[in-house]
Amino acid sequence: MDLDTVRTFVAAADAGQFQGAAAELALTQQAVSKRIAALERSLGVRLFTRTARGAELTIDGQAFLPHARELLRVAERAAASVRTGRRPLRVDVIASRGAPSGLMRGFHRAHPEIELDVMMLFGIDTAVAAVRSGAIDASFRAVGMPGRPLPEDIESVRVLDEPLQLLTGPAHALASARSVTLAELAGHRIWMPGLVPGTEWAAYYDGLAAEFGLTIEATGPNFGSDALLDTVADTPALATFMGEQTRLVWPAGHGLRRIPVTGPTPVYPHSLLWHRDHPHPALATLRAHLGAAASGHDAAGTWTPGWVTAR
Repeated sequence: MDLDTVRTFVAAADAGQFQGAAAELALTQQAVSKRIAALERSLGVRLFTRTARGAELTIDGQAFLPHARELLRVAERAAASVRTGRRPLRVDVIASRGAPSGLMRGFHRAHPEIELDVMMLFGIDTAVAAVRSGAIDASFRAVGMPGRPLPEDIESVRVLDEPLQLLTGPAHALASARSVTLAELAGHRIWMPGLVPGTEWAAYYDGLAAEFGLTIEATGPNFGSDALLDTVADTPALATFMGEQTRLVWPAGHGLRRIPVTGPTPVYPHSLLWHRDHPHPALATLRAHLGAAASGHDAAGTWTPGWVTAR
């Protein structure tokens, strides 16, 4: 499949019109039309329908678009594999609102001269495979899961122990507490629909529930943080855990409470992973920055699962 035609298709889909794609790619509108027509002939489907406002994707076009983007990403990774020192530093932060994202924002403020590509990958296996292949340069993960040791060519260093907080609605029985102990949480329903078996965060919360007799439920589809916040705000019997550095915004009428957890304080261990044999030139600067900002690990009065790697 010709990458120029795929690139033209993506540009037209993003612009919503062939003229906008032509301007972005420094082509004539006729050239864009010819490339799209060639791609449609190759695939045997219509990708766009012409409208008064420009060009809209057909159902087939909508189905093809994510694969087209992936084709272009694969091509870029192939080219980048031979010019590692010239491309941006690629770091997986798992999610946009979590602590690793905050760490990378701090790094960018301290080192604006270093170009970054911030990625969000799912699960430690995917992240480790991407690091080993060179698709990304580093990833933030909790490491040490039972039966899932890191490959020998992957290095890791623990950079942040993030305390957990309890999030409740205004009518929850613990909503007025200044802090809550793990023992006091026994018998309360803690809802975390983002827990997926086999992930490092599911292993972490499984260990927390088992050790302290907590009821952590992952029932129902995960519709994202907004739906979670809505449900917790409206359901007196439900609460959820979140990291102290997780950045969330909710309507004032929700009346949600973030309550420190103690006795001991469960902390989520964020480690930085990278490949020992082909590190990006900017990785040393990132490691130095994170090392300077890191606090002590396994401090008195905190808890992590026994499987968590000390480094």
